[in-house]
Parts: sequence; C-alpha cells; structure tokens
Amino acid sequence: MDLATALGLLSGLGVVVGLIMLDGGHFGAYASEHAAVVVFGGATAATMIRFPFSVIVHGLPMGLRFAFMMRSVKPQELIEEITKLAEVVRKSGPMALENMEISDPFLAQGARYIADGYDRDFIRDTMERDRDNFLMHLDEGSKVYRAYGDCAPAWGMIGTILGMVAMFANMSDPSKLGPAMATALLATLYGAVIANLIALPLADKLHVKLEEEDVSRSLIIDGILMIRDQKSPMLVREMLVAYLPHNHREALMEPAT
Repeated sequence: MDLATALGLLSGLGVVVGLIMLDGGHFGAYASEHAAVVVFGGATAATMIRFPFSVIVHGLPMGLRFAFMMRSVKPQELIEEITKLAEVVRKSGPMALENMEISDPFLAQGARYIADGYDRDFIRDTMERDRDNFLMHLDEGSKVYRAYGDCAPAWGMIGTILGMVAMFANMSDPSKLGPAMATALLATLYGAVIANLIALPLADKLHVKLEEEDVSRSLIIDGILMIRDQKSPMLVREMLVAYLPHNHREALMEPAT
C-alpha cells in the first residue's frame, strides 16, 4: 500500500475537520445537498463529455487502485535480480529459470519466455506491447482525475453564482438570505476540496507512477533480451546501470568489482 497517498488524504481531511472543530464543531452547517449536487453532478457530467464512457468506467477505479496499492520497485533491485538471472542462465541454461522465484510479475513473464525458448523478436514485441498497454491505462486514469479536478472548482463557482442569484432574488425575505449564502459558499468549498485534496493529487501520483513503471519495464525488457542473447552477467549489469541516476551508479557497481 502507498502510505503517502493514504496519509496525505487523512491529513488533508484532518485539517478540514480540525478547522471546523476550532470554529465550534457545527458540522451540519457545512452540509448542503444543493452544493453537493452542483459540484459532483456538474463535474461528473463535464468529465463524461471529455472522455468516452468506457475510459471513465475503466480509468476511475483503476487509477484509484494504483494510487493506493501499486507497489514501487526500485531500479537498483531490478538490476540486481536481473543480474542473478543472467548468472543462472550462464551456469545452468535457460531451463533453470523455471525453478526461479521472481518477485516482479513482468520480469517473471520475460523469464518464462526465455525458459520456453521464444525467439528474440517475439519477446521484445510482446513485452513492449504489454508495457505500452499498461502505461496507456495508467495515463487514462491520470487524465480522468485531472479532468475532474479541473471541473470541480469551476462547478463550485457555478454553484456559488446560483446561490447568489437565489439570495438576491429573495432580498425581501431576510430569512432566506443566510441559507442561500451558505449554499453559495459551500459549493466553492466542495469544489476546492475535491480538486486540491483528491482529484489533482491523485492525477499527479498516477503520473509519477507511470514514469516509474516506464523506466522499470523498459529496464526489464532490455535485461530479458540480453539474457536471451546469453550476455555475461557483468555486461548485463553495466548496460542496465545506464537507467540509474549518476549518484546511484557507483554504489551498484561496487559489488560487481
């Protein structure tokens, strides 16, 4: 589980709840059905116009799942594991990979292709296609959440305008001014909270995970192809180290010297 996502959401909600408590704890004053309908309904409708329905149905739950649950694999760990696989293949042959326990599913898929004797072009094309499809789905989730985050504040403003219209239309009845003003302000609050605490942060988190997965899966593909070509473990390590930042390369190369 990605603790940063969970802690960030809980902290943000804690700030909002804490401020309400400091103001007296009147939570009922911050509830408005009209504001919720305008913001949630309007933002959802606008997002549906931007994307095909299939993308929304697939992107929203997938994006939420990966924002909370997707594991983060360090390239250094992948390089170490791929180097070990190269050593096994060099000593015992490709069939020995069938008995290896590999933690990363994508790397395990590539090792299975090698053990089954698939040719180089098949392995490269299949794994690149799997990588690109996975990244495309992550990108769709990121775009859907970003679109929702863009729409929510705008619809909060629309709710505010509608509330102010209702307020000015009832200037002769002072008892209706307060509820109308509260609805107007709560619409802005809902839109701002949804956009800046939930939708936009989740979109950015998915974009970061997309970049991490792009590097990790490209590294795995290169490593699998070199193992398929029976390159030496030292050469495999040195070639894959190019994926790392310069300040991480020396530490990884030390055990191999």
